[in-house]
Amino acid sequence: MRLARSIPELDRHRSDLRAGAVGARTAFVPTMGALHAGHLSLVSLARRLADVVVLSIFVNPLQFGPTEDYADYPRPLADDLAKAEAAGVDIVFTPSVKEIYPPGRQISVNAGAIGSILEGASRPGHFDGVLTVVLKLLNIVAPDMAVFGRKDAQQLACIRRMVLDFDLDVDIVGAPIIREPDGLAMSSRNRFLSAAERTSALVLNASLRAAELEATPAEALAAAEKVLTKAVTAGEIVLDYVKVVNATTMAPVLEDHPGTALALVAARVGTTRLIDNTELIFASD
Repeated sequence: MRLARSIPELDRHRSDLRAGAVGARTAFVPTMGALHAGHLSLVSLARRLADVVVLSIFVNPLQFGPTEDYADYPRPLADDLAKAEAAGVDIVFTPSVKEIYPPGRQISVNAGAIGSILEGASRPGHFDGVLTVVLKLLNIVAPDMAVFGRKDAQQLACIRRMVLDFDLDVDIVGAPIIREPDGLAMSSRNRFLSAAERTSALVLNASLRAAELEATPAEALAAAEKVLTKAVTAGEIVLDYVKVVNATTMAPVLEDHPGTALALVAARVGTTRLIDNTELIFASD
């Protein structure tokens, strides 16, 4: 495994690998580090789809709000590098903030309507920051494909919209959500949960499982809300939102919506904000 701390160093490593494999396809896995089994599943998928796997570790300041945990975000670099190497990553790119955002930077991506709702409403500017760094990283790495987890469903939808709108020559691959044995979606933020909070956090997945049992969007939403209301009343979580939406536009689905949709939930457990989602399938009449 090769480590690149700068763009020129990344270019050299990529040139070396390409020299020995003409026509090799490159898959890119962008992360903010604190790697867990969910991240490593993205690497595994990338490894199956491509010849060269590049993983980035960059805690992006643009996607954190003024009251969010940028300074406290975990940065266990040595542990991350060991996990990446064991997973078969070819190049790890660990740029500094100055490397990605040189002094004088003025232009950012605007996430538009799809980035202003749900997570975008709760975290203003978040998706502008996400898309800005993803666009830069895609231009720097120049992969054939990039792999993102489906847990961040709105992020995935925003990235796919950006790729379409900007005519980017890259395939965006959505990888399945990886869960703990008890159903909690894996997240770097789970480490901030106390034992009691971690138990409370299971209600997010429970609400989604309830939604999956229903036949219409309205029934699915009501079932999820019922589960979550009990936890809110008990003081176990602070609910941000629960919605049933179109997976491409993130807009609420209509009552007669046939086919697939997403149930989304976001809540704060203690001081930790968690998100989760599941695909719903509704039969047509």
